[in-house]
Amino acid sequence: MSDEFPDMTGAYELFAPAKTNLWLRILGRREDGYHEIETRMVLLDLQDRIRFQWRDDDHVVLRCSDDSLPVGEDNLAVRAVRALERHTNKVFSISIDLEKRIPSGAGLGGGSSDAAAVLRAINVMGSLFLPEDELAAIGAQLGSDVPFFVYHRSCDCRGRGEIVTPVPEGEAPGSLPVFLIQPAFPISAAWAYQHYADSREYEGFLYAPQPSPWGEMANDLERPVFEKYTVLGEMKSWLLAQPEVSAALLSGSGSTMLAVLDPAVDAAVLAARALERYGETCWTFSGRTL
Repeated sequence: MSDEFPDMTGAYELFAPAKTNLWLRILGRREDGYHEIETRMVLLDLQDRIRFQWRDDDHVVLRCSDDSLPVGEDNLAVRAVRALERHTNKVFSISIDLEKRIPSGAGLGGGSSDAAAVLRAINVMGSLFLPEDELAAIGAQLGSDVPFFVYHRSCDCRGRGEIVTPVPEGEAPGSLPVFLIQPAFPISAAWAYQHYADSREYEGFLYAPQPSPWGEMANDLERPVFEKYTVLGEMKSWLLAQPEVSAALLSGSGSTMLAVLDPAVDAAVLAARALERYGETCWTFSGRTL
């Protein structure tokens, strides 16, 4: 299914999908202060929807359905426009209408995905014809996850996340059912990485690599996150005990927990059980990997 939606008014729309990390290994701290990582990221069918239209007044205007998010020059979507202007020596006057469906601070990459969608949209609308690797290099200036979203498919990522290698088609398993649950608090990715070195080594089933069709699932950021946010460690343990769940993992830096479901299960039953246990303030989503 295409994620592009041109219409008769000259507007252009894209879906900006969420991501999850099937595994995330931290290899050490770099001289630039970032952490060296190895991770495989896949897209989810949870998606923001973004509408773009050219303006004639030399402004970039961002409107967002989530009024808690900034819409000025510090928003990643606006910063993506500015990065593309610097790279091309052009001015892009554009309206961006962002319908948010991906929660913020959830380890799902919503802001990075929106920024990548801006790069991809202007590349098409402006007939720039920049190749993916060039767009990805621009995206790397904005955030470590942005290059992955530019490629818009399952990828292995290294460095601080900006070195992206698409997974060969034959190595990527088919779409799998997943369940997401996020308590009513965000977690800063910067905070999680900063506290990784201070977290204790853990052993036991909760942190052991879990088999999946993709390979062994594990996330080194569970150490600092579960140490501070103990409810997430308990939530993972509970998910692993549910009959519908074949694997469970913190998504990225959290605060979302990801459960891979057995085929042909009713995710709504699991969602109802999870909300009964953890409260109606939790956000949940049942969907699939792309």
